[in-house]
Parts: sequence; C-alpha cells; structure tokens
Amino acid sequence: MPTTALIVVDMLNSYEHPDAEKLTRSVEESLPAMESLIKRAAGDDDVLTIYVNDNFGAWTSNRDELLKTVLGGKFKHLVEPIAPAEETLFVVKARHSIFYQTPLEYLLQQNDVERVVLIGQVTEQCVLYSALDAYIRHFQVTIPRDAVAHIHEHLADASLELMEVNMDAEICTADECRF
Repeated sequence: MPTTALIVVDMLNSYEHPDAEKLTRSVEESLPAMESLIKRAAGDDDVLTIYVNDNFGAWTSNRDELLKTVLGGKFKHLVEPIAPAEETLFVVKARHSIFYQTPLEYLLQQNDVERVVLIGQVTEQCVLYSALDAYIRHFQVTIPRDAVAHIHEHLADASLELMEVNMDAEICTADECRF
C-alpha cells in the first residue's frame, strides 16, 4: 500500500482569467519538473498519484470534460505533457484547498497515505491552503519548489517559507524529492 501520494493540483486549466499571463509563464518554467515527478511516481508502486482540480463552477464537470476543454484551448501545450492517464485517480474541488468538501482525506486514509507531495498551481493560493489543510490533518508535506507555479513570485517565495517554517513542510527541488 502506498504511503506517499503525489497530488497534482489544478493543472487542468484553460487559463481564461485575469492573471493568466503571469501564471502561464510560471507554468512553462515548472512544467518539466512536474512532468518528471509524475513519470517517476508512475513507476513507483508505493506512490499514489491523484489529480485534484477546480471545477471552475461547472458542477456537472468531471475529469474527461475538463481535459477535453483544456486540450481544445489555447494553452493545451501546458496540459498535454501532464494530462492524467485514464486510470489515474481524480478528485474535483470547488475551492482553494484540495481537502475542502472533497473525499480526498478519506481516499488518502483508505490507502494508508502518510505523506503528500504537492505539485501544480498556484503556489501562493491553492498549494498553500492545501498544504495547511494537509498539515492539520497530520500528513507530512513536501513541496518541490520547481514543480509549483505562481502568479506573484514574491508571494510564492513567502508561501514556501511559511510552509517550511510553520507547517514543517519539506521544501526541495523535484530532483531532490523522494517518494
């Protein structure tokens, strides 16, 4: 049974929002590290990979619909390399935290997960809030700094420091990340 979960946060995104230009630049920089970690996790039987994604207010959406929408959009090149495989676990969320009113905590408990590695976007928003919620649920938290994307670099840096100091999160690079 896996004791570590690699959680891909909010990467199925059409980037049709005011901060998209800043965010897409950051995603382009962090995408290779995300892709590397996803591939490494897929080859490790002790790692459970889970995508958790915002539904953007579309209450009838699911993995297939979200994927179809973003792969048909302008920024499909930011999704194609890390698109979830058919068998990959997928949880839809409606707010910032991956835990808020989702079945994720139960899913992690059922799989004896003790540690979560968070990658995706946005460092100073959903990743930060998800790390806090993981921490208060007694999960060990790891954030590979080069595998998370930000809108505001200074807030992302502050968020990573906050997670490390106040949540005892392990902040590392994707290459240093251990499963």
